[in-house]
Amino acid sequence: MSDFAPSAHRPRNVDWQRAAALLYGDWGTSKAYVIGLAFAAAGFASMPIMLAVCALTAVVGFNYVVVCRNFPDGGGVYSAARMQSRLLAAVGALLLIANFLVTAALSGWAAMSYFGVPVQFIAPATMIGILVLGVVNYFGPKHSGSMAIAMAIPTAICVVLIVAVSAPHLTTMHFEKPVGGFSTIWVQFVKVILALSGVEAIASMTGVMKINPGSDPDKPIVTRTAGKALFIVALEVVIATVLLGWAMLSLPHDFTPTLISHKEDMLRFLGEHFATLTAGPGAGPVIGPIFGWIVGLVFGVLLLSAVNTAIIAVIGVIYMMALDGEFPRPLTRLNRYGVPTGPLIVATVLPVLILTITRDFDALASLYAIGVVGAITVNLSACSVNRRLLMNLWERGLMSVTSVVLAAVWLTIAYTIDHALFFAIVVLGIGLSVRAYSHKVVGLKTVTVSAAAAEFVSPEAIEKLRPRCEEGQKVMVAARGVTPVLRFALEYAALKKATLCVLYVKEVAVFMAGPAPAGKRPRWQDDSQAAAIMTLCLKVGEELGVAVLPVYAVSAEPATTILDSAATLGVDYLMLGATHRLSMARLLKGNVIDQVARGLPEDIQLIIHG
Repeated sequence: MSDFAPSAHRPRNVDWQRAAALLYGDWGTSKAYVIGLAFAAAGFASMPIMLAVCALTAVVGFNYVVVCRNFPDGGGVYSAARMQSRLLAAVGALLLIANFLVTAALSGWAAMSYFGVPVQFIAPATMIGILVLGVVNYFGPKHSGSMAIAMAIPTAICVVLIVAVSAPHLTTMHFEKPVGGFSTIWVQFVKVILALSGVEAIASMTGVMKINPGSDPDKPIVTRTAGKALFIVALEVVIATVLLGWAMLSLPHDFTPTLISHKEDMLRFLGEHFATLTAGPGAGPVIGPIFGWIVGLVFGVLLLSAVNTAIIAVIGVIYMMALDGEFPRPLTRLNRYGVPTGPLIVATVLPVLILTITRDFDALASLYAIGVVGAITVNLSACSVNRRLLMNLWERGLMSVTSVVLAAVWLTIAYTIDHALFFAIVVLGIGLSVRAYSHKVVGLKTVTVSAAAAEFVSPEAIEKLRPRCEEGQKVMVAARGVTPVLRFALEYAALKKATLCVLYVKEVAVFMAGPAPAGKRPRWQDDSQAAAIMTLCLKVGEELGVAVLPVYAVSAEPATTILDSAATLGVDYLMLGATHRLSMARLLKGNVIDQVARGLPEDIQLIIHG
């Protein structure tokens, strides 16, 4: 009996507006601390450095348009590097994990600063916040990562308002020329490289983006969605960083100690200061603090959302690597809410451990830089030398130059900041050791064969030999166990002499950072609960003379997967059992029957058994 895996095509329901909001929730937070770090690195001579970083940001953004065009199924650095080498893919993924771990710590620290938490309590408050978010993610709320989308518009409005109130006071009279030689300026440039943070997120979400009109779902093209999202967010990041940096440098030199003390919540300080000046001596002392409080609240919530997104991303990357055999299989074990417990513990505990060891914002920033720059460098380098990717000569040349510059940045960080290099070595050492142990346990070995021999066992060749089911009247039942609706479906199919499609959706509350690895398609035979149900259905179906077709899918969106499977198989009837979940579970995860009923095509009849 053949398997059918509708999970091979994930629902593509993210348009460019939603993609831009998701990207802005990660990339857009960089300005919240980059401007302050630039001033701490170069003082009133930081404008040329910020301009150079913004220029590099724009170039990297364009490079990721090319990356998204060639990897429409997502996966980010892991997918790009895996086409070259499994080891390189593992290194890129580990650097990405390091980036997300420090993202959680750094964004949490910045959030507490924007909330106005006293300096001596920022580290403990951040640890508590991360642990609380870890507990929340244990229950796998379906929309736990949606805060960034909800906060994108208020954040953009706050940025516009800060620029507006500071515009009358912009001046270049306080600008200074960079001091020192090329090496000094280069090191200062490297310290502000965090403006790149978050751009890797766009390459991971292409697998759920809407495809271009007229594009084949089997060969998706997402350039329109990805290109618009990247262009808008990159434009905002570049322009806003320059204008806000200009506003910061328009203050007199007497403000130097104050600016350094506010490097972690610079935008809140700028908003409060310039709102006070714009409102005048009468209303300014009242309006300024209120506006500063609003800015602090908005950016603080957005940064907390970035912490939550980082936790979800770490869980997804570790889970994906475990599914691919790069990490031990026990890391794929899910709790009752569909969340991998092991990766969740790693994603929650390690940022807290990082905060325990590194209680300094600048030190966290350097740890962050070595991870994010490393992941981007691996991604662009792997793509630039991959001749199978669709790129013209000048795109490949630009990507090659960009990857060389980023490699130089990464090496500079490693050479000049000892604890950043130590952190990278520890993450890579532990990760590769776990990978080697996993390979040894499962008996995974690398075998080199000719390209001609590899074609005989390629997924395309296997798919050509896979038997196809004859079309006819079909009934589909979504089964979560040996329930009354399953018995009713068997009896109904026997009465109608129809094919019975038994759908089992393994719900996984994990952000999957890419497509299922080649040869690793989910199989119901590997899931003990699904295997028990399918085996029983096949046996009973044989006794009743019913052709039973097992349908197995792994998804974070059960309702969408049920609709996808029903439409793909062309069933005539869809049967669902009435839910008996508690009210709180329905609130967090939604009612599957309601969602299916709203999206079911008119030619498929819905039967609810209760």
